[in-house]
This record gives sequence, structure tokens and C-alpha cells, in this order.
Amino acid sequence: MHDEHADHGPDAGLRGRDLIGLGGLLAGSVVVFTALGLLLDSVADTSPAFTLVGVTLGIVAGGVGFWVRVRSALQGPARRG
Repeated sequence: MHDEHADHGPDAGLRGRDLIGLGGLLAGSVVVFTALGLLLDSVADTSPAFTLVGVTLGIVAGGVGFWVRVRSALQGPARRG
């Protein structure tokens, strides 16, 4: 009897919903940090300084979050615990 969930291949930890979640993480972080930058620009009456910083921080935060989640998924359950 073969258990489908026992497969520990290189893509065993990344399923469709995980990939959708990764896309949401990337897009969400850029949107949130950009919105914070826009808010700070409107309060401080500076444009587009904080917006550009927000976009940059969003890209970096999304990239780091993406990397951490993918690395964790690819290591498999044996190495995580």
C-alpha cells in the first residue's frame, strides 16, 4: 500500500494552495507597506519619499517571507521538527 502523503520529493511541501498563499504574501506585503508609505506621505506632506520607501520595504519583506516559507517547505517535515 502506497501512501501519497509519504512522498518526500523536492516539491512535496508545496501544493497549489501554498503557492497561492505565497503570491498573497508577496502582494499583500507590497500593498500594506505602500499604503503605510502613502499615509506617512500625506501626514508629513512629503511625496513620494515614504511611498518609495514603503514599496521597497514591501518588496524586501515579501521576498524574505517567501524565502522563509519556501525553504521550510522544501526541507520537509523531518528537518523542521
